[in-house]
Amino acid sequence: MSAHDHSGFVHTRTGPPKSDVSPAVGLVGLAGLLAWVLFCRNYAGFAEALSLPGPRAPLSGPYAALAALLFSGGPMVLWSILVDKVHRRSSTGIDWNRPRPLGHDLDVSAIKLIGLWATFAIIAGLYCLARWYWEGQYLFAMGVLGAAALPLIVLSVPYVLWIDRVLVEPRDHAWHFGAMITGRSGWSPEQVKKHWRAWIIKGFFSAFMISILPGGFAVVVENDVQGILADPVRLALLLTELLFVIDVQIGTVGYLLTMRPLDAQIRSGNPFLGGWVAALACYPPFAWGILGTILAYEVNTAGWAHWLEGSTLALYAWGGLLVFLTAVYAWATIAFGIRFSNLTYRGVLTNGPYRFTRHPAYVSKNLFWWCAVMPFLVTSGSMVDVIRNTFFLGCVSLIYYLRARTEEAHLLCEDPKYREYYDWMEQHGLITSRLARLRRMFTPRGRATVQPAA
Repeated sequence: MSAHDHSGFVHTRTGPPKSDVSPAVGLVGLAGLLAWVLFCRNYAGFAEALSLPGPRAPLSGPYAALAALLFSGGPMVLWSILVDKVHRRSSTGIDWNRPRPLGHDLDVSAIKLIGLWATFAIIAGLYCLARWYWEGQYLFAMGVLGAAALPLIVLSVPYVLWIDRVLVEPRDHAWHFGAMITGRSGWSPEQVKKHWRAWIIKGFFSAFMISILPGGFAVVVENDVQGILADPVRLALLLTELLFVIDVQIGTVGYLLTMRPLDAQIRSGNPFLGGWVAALACYPPFAWGILGTILAYEVNTAGWAHWLEGSTLALYAWGGLLVFLTAVYAWATIAFGIRFSNLTYRGVLTNGPYRFTRHPAYVSKNLFWWCAVMPFLVTSGSMVDVIRNTFFLGCVSLIYYLRARTEEAHLLCEDPKYREYYDWMEQHGLITSRLARLRRMFTPRGRATVQPAA
């Protein structure tokens, strides 16, 4: 039940609209991931007890980090299908009750496969041309994706033939791209744009996420916790690292499982040029030059542990604050379950930390940076460094504000449920409603009105 006031806001008495992702999905994934981390930390004991071959040491290698995706993603997939029954939702575009005979749409499937294989080839070519993918942490990602290429191509054949039997409209984005490159009639330029927005996002971010899996996982598995409770700095650093590992693991699962039977497909990529510029500026290789050089905000900074050294109580309190902010950040990813990814619309999320603000990850991440770096305190004693660091971190926060606004504009165009959620949060969100009232004091009320890219 809802009502409108004179300002046009929708007042939903029973709370925000129902989330497209249940809270349990991410939680079972978290449980599976933590169980695997504990097993890897204590593998030496298990190996000794079971007389297993090999070294008696923690499993902290890159492939253990990769295997963690199975232990987080597996429970989330099972819960989504067996409990939430997401495969039965109309938003999947699937009608399981009216399957067509196998091969009924063989011509459509063939065109779609050509479109998919051409997409794989183009993305592989871009990986080869981009030098940064062949050094440092990206070498692991290229090895994983290279090993997955042939199985992906082979398995795409039975998958497409199977899924086309039950799709309400088998001529999806991949078909339109395949029709374009084969000269078939009936393809839509807009559908081809949607296809490439989705695949550029998937290709760019999947490689990045896989590349950062091993580092944090090794730190968490190998870290010696003896005496850690008596050291507030070590304790805070380990807990924040664990939370970042959780974020990366769950987030990577989200990028890899963009599948219609899980209702986790990319329904649309962000059409706003400003959103792409702001998002890509935060990730390698663009971040190396923008955040790492142009907007460098850590010049002659020493961080929170340095400035609070000597006060154990202050270190525990400040470290606890940083852990809390990181926990909110990780929670925001966990809440997505198998649907996390940047620059995409994959349904509407209204529970978890999204009950308090529309952008809990951005709010918590930026607050973490301000509190951890303390850009206004410098070891050089230079006021110029203070001004530069503070100004440039402010610029970084502004980039995230632009990301938030363009994401809102994207979702407001796509889904009436998000429009209802947007209005409910303006009135009832613990953080959002207060910021909205402050904003309305200085500007006329209005939703995001960013213009889409071509």
